[in-house]
Amino acid sequence: MANNAEDVENNMESNEVPEPSQQPPEATVIRPQSTGGSGAGEVGGGGSGGGSGGGGGGDGSTGPEQNGQPPTARPPRVVETEEDEDEELTLKYGAKHVIMLFVPVTLCMVVVVATIKSVSFYTQKDGQRLIYTPFPEDTETVAQRALNSILNAIIMITVIIVMTLVLVLLYKYRCYKVIQGWLFLSSLHLLFFFSYIYLQEVFKTYNVAMDYFTLAVIIWNFGVVGMICIHWKGPLRLQQAYLIMISALMALVFIKYLPEWTAWLILAVISVYDLLAVLCPKGPLRILVETAQERNEPIFPALIYSSTMVWLVNMADTDRPKRNSTEAASPQQESQEAVAPPAPSSPSQDDGGFTPLWVSHQEHQLGPLQTTEESRREIQQMPSARPPLDDDDEERGVKLGLGDFIFYSMLVGKASATASGDWNTTLACFVAILIGLCLTLLLLAIFKKALPALPISIFFGLVFYFATDNLVQPFMDKLALYQFYI
Repeated sequence: MANNAEDVENNMESNEVPEPSQQPPEATVIRPQSTGGSGAGEVGGGGSGGGSGGGGGGDGSTGPEQNGQPPTARPPRVVETEEDEDEELTLKYGAKHVIMLFVPVTLCMVVVVATIKSVSFYTQKDGQRLIYTPFPEDTETVAQRALNSILNAIIMITVIIVMTLVLVLLYKYRCYKVIQGWLFLSSLHLLFFFSYIYLQEVFKTYNVAMDYFTLAVIIWNFGVVGMICIHWKGPLRLQQAYLIMISALMALVFIKYLPEWTAWLILAVISVYDLLAVLCPKGPLRILVETAQERNEPIFPALIYSSTMVWLVNMADTDRPKRNSTEAASPQQESQEAVAPPAPSSPSQDDGGFTPLWVSHQEHQLGPLQTTEESRREIQQMPSARPPLDDDDEERGVKLGLGDFIFYSMLVGKASATASGDWNTTLACFVAILIGLCLTLLLLAIFKKALPALPISIFFGLVFYFATDNLVQPFMDKLALYQFYI
């Protein structure tokens, strides 16, 4: 009987027929974090103590002697292929994420710069200031102006820190209704009041006649659709467009009502604060992100621009508990499932000719079937018939805070407003921000954790602004004055 078993098994290995008892289709685990996990997610059958999930069947220990074969040591798994695939995924999705963020950031900055260049309302200095910047900059001495700008920046940053801490505490203690109400009122203010001011000034600039009733209908439709898309459901592109518009409106408010020196100082200080808040162990933004990850909850979409859809309603994933319960199966259950004849649940699941009758006949003659290294490798190399998970792209979606959009656009808009109408300075700041964003995404692909998006981009933007405005532009003016071309 043992010789007969050896002959049958040798014939099966020579014909390279995969074993039918690897695992029923329900137990295959595919993780969205790495596409190389579909093959490694299959569980090694038999009594070898294979682990569920990404282990790929066993820890290299030897099993008991069965089918007349002595126990053999299992060679270590080769992980170079998975590492290569991870590197390819990093490069692929890194480039994809760069494109995903370049487009909205560019659109937001273009809207701000176009408004600054065409609508004079946002560049006029009428003496009005925000309540957070009470000290004026139109002083007699430079020292007094510098001191007032420092005091204004300190007050502004203090307000930002306090608001951030309040938000983190509310989220930590699950005061979701308060946060939603806070964000709801903020969005309501931006989409209705600030949009009304923006449209009014645009119509004045281009001399467009419109009655108040029509304007009210336009604002009502614009605001209601925006509130639905941001705080409930809506098309992805429409939600992204509203988030970009909100960021542009907020940046225009800062450009108009923040004094010049105070604005530049706030940009520098907010970059340092963003670096500390995200990377420090007790930083408020890091606590917020870690708390959201621990609870497996998305951060509120009114605060985050996402390249994929994020909804706050009906977010329960019905497939995830099944996946978790499958991963938590014990080795005994796995061996029982591997021995049990597979029962196809639908006609689309092909059994490859290994019908339950054939399996029961082989088990009657040979006993419980055992897997081999060749059969496992053959099955792992076969393309998976399971369709890809729908949440793969959602898990890989890149996210950027709306505050980053606001301060990026504020820097470019301020450069466009204060650089005497010079396009060289504006374009230099625009390119500097995109370069900094690209480097930030590169570091994100390397470290694979949440990173601040402001420091590198704002640093490059400030350096390019002052260098271009004070060095390049005078040099270009001198060349144009003497008609000397390089």
